[in-house]
Order: sequence, then C-alpha cells, then structure tokens
Amino acid sequence: MNGKIALIIGILIIAGGITGVVMYKTSPAQQAKAVVENFYSFEQRGEYSDSWKLFHPLMKEKFAKGPYIQDRAHVFMNHFGVDTFTFTIEEINKVKNWRMEKGVKPFPIAYSMTVAQTFRGKYGLFTLHQKVVVTKVKEKWVVTWDYKK
Repeated sequence: MNGKIALIIGILIIAGGITGVVMYKTSPAQQAKAVVENFYSFEQRGEYSDSWKLFHPLMKEKFAKGPYIQDRAHVFMNHFGVDTFTFTIEEINKVKNWRMEKGVKPFPIAYSMTVAQTFRGKYGLFTLHQKVVVTKVKEKWVVTWDYKK
C-alpha cells in the first residue's frame, strides 16, 4: 500500500513539473520572446522577407517589403562586410500603454526586450543593442522597434 502511495505521489510531482514547464513555455512573455527569436533567426540567415512578415502593421508602413529586404542585405553584408551574426535576447519586461513613436495609438500590453546582435566583419567585432517590443495584433505576436527620441 505504501508503495502505491509513493508511486501516486511521484506521478503527481512529475505531472506538476511538466505542467509548470508547459505553462512557462506558453506564457505571453515566452511567446513574445519566441517571435523575436524567429525574427532574428530569419535575419541571421538573410531571410529578410520572412522576418518582415513578423512586423507590426505600423512597421510595415515604415518599410515596404522590397526596400526593407534590399536595405538589410546592403547594410549588413555590403557596409559591415558580414555574412551573419549571433544574437542574444535580454531583459524581457511587460509594458502597458507603450507607444512605438509619438502620435500613434499605444499598445495596451506589450513585451519589451533588448536584442544584442554581435557581428564579426571587416570593421572587427562589434555589437548592436536594440530595443524590441512585441505586441499582439489579431491574436498574433508581432515585432516593433522603438522610434521615440
């Protein structure tokens, strides 16, 4: 009888642990981080068309798809002389009523994070830090950048 109780307790502990991990991985903050990971993974591989698709509609207004693809490839590959980069995501914070720039409607809930992109190119090793904010549009997480001065 004690063996059965121990087995049941063990199963409950494992089930609770699995549930905790699943809930953590599917939390809004982790979902937002996953979108940023996807965005910069596409950029890393030079798949700028796919990263552009993850932009918020306001970002798509700022950057038409064709010019965005050309600019990103031109700046990183031609000017910086790099083929790819590594990146890390730091400081994930929930923010309320955040605005991408002055004069636009605030996002009620968003997740702000810092992305550090490290390049090794003709100008040596350097790292760019960029504030990235992710919010939902029609139940889909999308990427914005901070344009406030």
